[in-house]
Formats: sequence, structure tokens, C-alpha cells
Amino acid sequence: MSTSVRDIRPVDHLVLPVTNLEIARERLTSLGFTVAPDAKHPFGTENACVFFKDDTYLEPLAIDHRETCEKAALKGNVFVERDQAFRFRKGHEGFSAVVFGSKDSDGDHKQFKKHGMSAGKMLKFMRDVDDGNGNISQAGFKLAFAGDLRSPDSFFVTCERINPPVVDKKKLQKHKNGAVSIKEVVLSEAVPSDFQYILQEVINQREVNSHSFGMDIKSANANIAVYTGEGLKAWFGMSKGCHSRGLRLRAFVIGVRDLEKTEAFLKKSKIKAKTIAGRLVVDHAAGQGCVIAFENHK
Repeated sequence: MSTSVRDIRPVDHLVLPVTNLEIARERLTSLGFTVAPDAKHPFGTENACVFFKDDTYLEPLAIDHRETCEKAALKGNVFVERDQAFRFRKGHEGFSAVVFGSKDSDGDHKQFKKHGMSAGKMLKFMRDVDDGNGNISQAGFKLAFAGDLRSPDSFFVTCERINPPVVDKKKLQKHKNGAVSIKEVVLSEAVPSDFQYILQEVINQREVNSHSFGMDIKSANANIAVYTGEGLKAWFGMSKGCHSRGLRLRAFVIGVRDLEKTEAFLKKSKIKAKTIAGRLVVDHAAGQGCVIAFENHK
């Protein structure tokens, strides 16, 4: 497969396991995000998403009905299986998956199987979507999963939106912190090049920028960065849990309209933020999943 046959995939959304949606909503609101109404999945999980103008979003994910989740996992629902495994190993707070947009998830699944990186059978489901104004419609999703057994705490998904909801998200895409996009997804690994192949296949991007702190691979709309421990410390001020093997999702960078205004909002909200390499870095706190950084959109 080459990028001439299939387009480079864009980041669609990020999956952030949280203890419960109430805590996530409170924390994300304090950070200046507008959080959508709670939404339930038919397999026992629920979310309260944060939508951006670049058509990406954050998905804080909680358990709504444990028994339903357990039944779904026993039937081979990979999404629930991986969520349960993550919570067992890492706790109920974190960053477990990157979801990329797709126009052909069936083809993606075949590709992942061919290259020995399929994480299990595909998943197709429908759920209600509320635009925040009380207008509810049905949205459909078809997912293909990729993973590496050397990295049990992260996985990748391609998502084909098979029934895009006809809702007006303008209200939900306005954020007090000025957020407009997901600019970068940050992973860690002691030897980043050991996982170059799976990331190239999942993103469908052959070009890799290797550097002293790790490597970067460009998706269609965001940078995917894999840093060593030294890189995490230099760019995000992280010093814990940086040296274990296997890909781990550690942070993400949000593009904002005006970083000075974002900084003023965070100060007003009494949110501590460090300035590192021209970014505002907010350390992890309950409800936000992982470290979040802010930088100017352009």
C-alpha cells in the first residue's frame, strides 16, 4: 500500500478514559472547553465530547453500565475489551486510543490483518447525538482496530462515519479558552523507531522525521510525535513513567486562537500552567485524562 493509493488519514478523535463524566465535565469546563451533553453507547460506555472547528474532538469515556460492558467484551467488542484492559492496568484515568478518520474501514481492517496488526474484529454501531440545543439525531460508526502486542496500553482505530448526524455544532465548537483544533498527539517510547512501522501503516504516511528526541509522523491534520523520556521532559516537563517500553499515549496539544487570551483565562480559572517552548502545559488532573498543552493555532 502507498499514499498514492489511499489518502493520509486525519486524526478524528482521542479516547480519554475517565472515572466518571461528572468529574470530566467539571475539569474540562474549568479549562475553558465547552462539553457536549452526555451520550450513551449501546455496549455500556458513555461519553461527553469536546468538539473543535477542525472536525476533531476529545472523547472522555466512562462506564455507564458495567454488566453491559462485560457482556460486550465477552462477545468480542474490541473497543470495550481494550477499555477494560486499560482500566485494569492503568486505572480509570488516562489516554488509551487515537482514532483516525476513514472512508473505507472495511479496507482498513483487511490492511491491518494483512500486515499483522489487527487488534480484532470490526465494530459497527449507532448512537444518539445531541447538538446542545436539544436536537437529537442518530449517528453511525464503523470501526477497524490496530494494535501491537508490545504496547498493551494503547491502540489505534480508524472510524468511518456511516450516518453523519444533521446537527448544528457551532455552539459546541465555541470554547472560552479559544480552542479550535487538535495540533499534536504525543506518545512515549524508549526507542521510538521500534514502532515506526505500525504508525506509518495506521496513518498511511511514509515520511518520518527522526530527531534526537524521537520522531514525528504527519497525519492529514495533526502531528503524531513519539518522544523518548528526554523529549517528554524537554517539551512537556514530564519526568515520571517515561522510560518503560511500549507505546504509551501521554499528552495532546490543542491549537487556540490567541495563546495570551488562553493564558489569561487559565489564570482567572486558577489553573496552573507552565510555559515550555512557546506552549502552555497543564499537568494531568482528574477528569482530563492526561497532560494537555495549548499553542497558537497558526
